Amino acid sequence: MSKDLRIILSGGGTGGHIYPAIAIADEVKRRYPDAQIKFVGAQDKMEMEKVPQAGYEIEGLWISGLQRKLTLKNLMFPFKLISSIRKSQRIIKDFKPNVAVGTGGFASGPLLHVANKQQIPTLLQEQNSFPGITNKILAKKANIICAAYDEVKRFFPQEKVKKTGNPVRQDLLNIDTKREEAQQFFKLDADKKTVLVLGGSLGARRVNQLIAEYADKLKKEDIQLIWQCGKLYYEDYKSYTEGTVQVHQFLNRMDLAYAAADVIISRAGAGSVSELCIVGKPVIFIPSPNVAEDHQTKNAMAVTKNEAAITIAETQLEEKFESVFFDLLKNQSKQKELSRNIKKMALPNATSSIVDEIEKLIIRKA
Repeated sequence: MSKDLRIILSGGGTGGHIYPAIAIADEVKRRYPDAQIKFVGAQDKMEMEKVPQAGYEIEGLWISGLQRKLTLKNLMFPFKLISSIRKSQRIIKDFKPNVAVGTGGFASGPLLHVANKQQIPTLLQEQNSFPGITNKILAKKANIICAAYDEVKRFFPQEKVKKTGNPVRQDLLNIDTKREEAQQFFKLDADKKTVLVLGGSLGARRVNQLIAEYADKLKKEDIQLIWQCGKLYYEDYKSYTEGTVQVHQFLNRMDLAYAAADVIISRAGAGSVSELCIVGKPVIFIPSPNVAEDHQTKNAMAVTKNEAAITIAETQLEEKFESVFFDLLKNQSKQKELSRNIKKMALPNATSSIVDEIEKLIIRKA
């Protein structure tokens, strides 16, 4: 393949769209160290900070999503869209990419629309079991759609869909060998059960409230708790650190957090679900009800229907959580069954498979 490889990636708004794009870029760079890579994002979103931290150039578009009710932002949308299409035309004209990759989020809409118009091959990466509006629109013209779930096939042209999985951190592939290191890192007692609670980088209010309710009971039962409460809530919950309970704003060594855990309580963002399939531990999903098209519930149910995890809706926590959680903690055979089944759903080579598809598109175009 030509040394003058030029790839443009667009996606953002949330970590779930940004980190897969960075993982794809990293794999391209690993294979083709001389490749030119450019990112395009929304100018006021987190990708403008995260992408340069990962070592890549990014340009921002003046774009945002439509609100569900009539707002000033909605009235501005047509102007933002026109501005973003014009800027995308300039970016593509100057950069001359061989392929354009979209990982979801509003910024990928204008950029991939322009790429399609100019006959540049496009690839979409759909993380969720239920696609967002941007990818639904772009799918009509995309050359290939790399998906994580079989369920998305009913939303996209089937002949374009390739099930690759979602890119995940490579340091999760061998966590089985890190148990002892993890226990030392978190200063845990190897003879006690450990529960890991994940609320996402910003945190999850209802999950934090729930764990706060049960913190004393977990201490009494001598259960060790690694509780990642998120940066928005750390000041509220840091005082719960005592005895077997430790509260963290965020976890820098996710591989060791997963390795230490016997049971995991988590939100059901697409990236988290893909990681948890590879990790292969018993999981209770508490999906966020506050995301577009209720993505998280659909992601969680795609796993739960295979008897590979337990899902509890936020509205059912009062009646169900205590019995479900403590029953699972005591039931070794149920833990083993969930672990076995969730591991079957893992697609650990997702990033490599997606870059294989990018290569095929470039060769076909050449």
